[in-house]
Amino acid sequence: MMSTSSGFGTAVNGHSTPVSNGSTSRDPEQYANDDNTPSTSTHTNGYSIPQHQVHNEEILKHLYHSGFQTGNYADTTLHVHQNVYRLHAIILSRSPYLAHLMSTSPQGNGARTIFVHLEQEPEITPEGFSIALGYLYSAVSLNAIRLDNARSVLAAGSLLGGMDDLCQVAYETCQRSLSVETIGHWLEFVDSLPGPADGTSTPEPSHTVFGPYAQRLRDDVFHFLIVTLPDILEVQKAAPPPAEGQGPSGRDVLLQIFSRVPFEMFKAAVESPSFQIGSDQARFKFAKEAIEMRKNGIARGHGAEETVVLAFGGGNFGGSAVHVTRKLRKRPLWKVNS
Repeated sequence: MMSTSSGFGTAVNGHSTPVSNGSTSRDPEQYANDDNTPSTSTHTNGYSIPQHQVHNEEILKHLYHSGFQTGNYADTTLHVHQNVYRLHAIILSRSPYLAHLMSTSPQGNGARTIFVHLEQEPEITPEGFSIALGYLYSAVSLNAIRLDNARSVLAAGSLLGGMDDLCQVAYETCQRSLSVETIGHWLEFVDSLPGPADGTSTPEPSHTVFGPYAQRLRDDVFHFLIVTLPDILEVQKAAPPPAEGQGPSGRDVLLQIFSRVPFEMFKAAVESPSFQIGSDQARFKFAKEAIEMRKNGIARGHGAEETVVLAFGGGNFGGSAVHVTRKLRKRPLWKVNS
């Protein structure tokens, strides 16, 4: 019986693989940099681009267009929301979430079919999921991230997993989306997250699709609320009353926003030394006016009463001279005549 010792083992997709005893395999990048390997390059804006890099980019473009956008040669059908995608298992397996779903879904003789149920994840929109799904094929999906869809992309990317770059770009876009016009929507988002909204503790990643990004977004909203927003609205500057026909003053806008802030974040913001809107008396007056507005808004019907206290002679409440509390209203007692 003859034995062969060619140095190569079994063939995979038509390529012989080096055997492991005594021999080492070479990374494709090593071949690309080998002096004995012919190499050509193209020139763009005066810079030389290695030919293998151009080749890789062409493959990615082909995968994204023919694989993701067109669904050619698909072996997997994915149902999500009201959409149906014809995709490829080898690409989907880049996502730990989808890899688990494929491995646990029954497979017939035809194409594999998987269902992604997002009824409990309202933050993941069809557009956000599609962008994250396309990222499995090519980073060109990053170009589709905008200020108005970044949070949904971040949620979808966090769910699918294995796409740290996409999540980071989406997160940074979320940070840029914070503004006077959008802070109301961000406050509603923070209020929907599990755990306190004052940044004092981190919710368990398993309790929110955003994972660790939930606390980072919460901290960003809080910092915007107490530092960036008063600076944008120039609250510290002594401004004369707005003339007739002019819009509300910066302080009035800040009051309107604080009247909608969830209580725990409202309390933490008013008591924070970083909330610089003037003297302790000015901060106390601001909080008192905000609480009055909150009675007809966010605090209405909660069965609790919000109050603010100003401590003279130095702060007695953790270093803050202004302290906000909330206590349950006493139930009225009814006298029953015998």
